[in-house]
Amino acid sequence: MSKKIFLTLLLTAALLTACGKSPSPDTSQPEENAVQQTSPDKDVVLDLGEKYSYYTQNTISVKSQETVNIVPDIAQIVYAVRTEGKTASDCQNQNSEAVSSVIAQLKELGVSETSIQTSDYHMNPIYNYSGNTARVTGYEATTSLTVSDLAIDGLDEILSKSVDGGINTISSIVYMASNYDESYQQALRQAVDAAYQKAQVLAAASGRNVGKALNITEVSGYSEARYNDTARSNMYDMSMSLKKEAAVEDAASIMPGQIKVEASIIAEYEMY
Repeated sequence: MSKKIFLTLLLTAALLTACGKSPSPDTSQPEENAVQQTSPDKDVVLDLGEKYSYYTQNTISVKSQETVNIVPDIAQIVYAVRTEGKTASDCQNQNSEAVSSVIAQLKELGVSETSIQTSDYHMNPIYNYSGNTARVTGYEATTSLTVSDLAIDGLDEILSKSVDGGINTISSIVYMASNYDESYQQALRQAVDAAYQKAQVLAAASGRNVGKALNITEVSGYSEARYNDTARSNMYDMSMSLKKEAAVEDAASIMPGQIKVEASIIAEYEMY
C-alpha cells in the first residue's frame, strides 16, 4: 500500500470517529449574570441577584375616600367701604378717612395689622342718564379690606363694631380650620385602611388573598378646609342705613358648624 493511500484511510477513520461521538452533557453552572425564570407566578432572578415579584397579572386595585369632620376656629372677612363725593378728590378723601377709621377700630378690637390687607380699590363716575346726554354727577369709591386669622370667638363683636367704624358692606365670611393638616393626614390614614379592607373583600370573593401594597396614589386635591357663610354675609349687607341698624341690633351668635376634610386614594395590592 502506498503512503498516499494509507494517509487517506487514516484521515477518513478519524472523521468517522468524530462524527459518531455524542456530545458530553454540559454540567457547568449558569453564568453569574444569567437570568433564570420559572413560571409567571414565581420569582425571577435578575442579573444583580435581586428578587422581584412578577405580579403583572395578579394585582388588585381599589379606590377609597374618607372624611374627617372638624370644627373651624378661624375666619376671614372681606369688608368693603363705599363713599360718594361730588368730585373725584373729595370722594377719595372720604373713602381714605373711612378706611382709616375701620382699620383703627379693628386694631382696637385686637386684630393684628398683619391680618389686614387692602385687597381691592376702584373709583367710578356716577352718571345721570336723564335727558339726551349722560352727565357726571359725582364719583363713587370702593375699598375692599380682607381681614384674616380672626378667632371665631368674639367674631360677632368684630362684625358689629366694624359697621360702627364705617364698614357699609361685608362681601364674604369664610370659616377655616387651623388644624387642617392634621385632619387631612388622619383622613389619608383612614382611606388607606379602608382600601385594604376593600381589597381583602374582593380578593376573598374570588378565592384569593391580598399581599403587600405595590402602589398608593393620592387623588384628592389639597386645599384649606373652608366654607362661605353666605347667609351671614347677606345679613350684614350694609347697603342701606335701616338694614345697618337692624343688623347691629339683631346680630346672632356665630355658629360655624363643621367642615368636612376629604382624602381620596387609589391603592394597588398583590393578589395571590
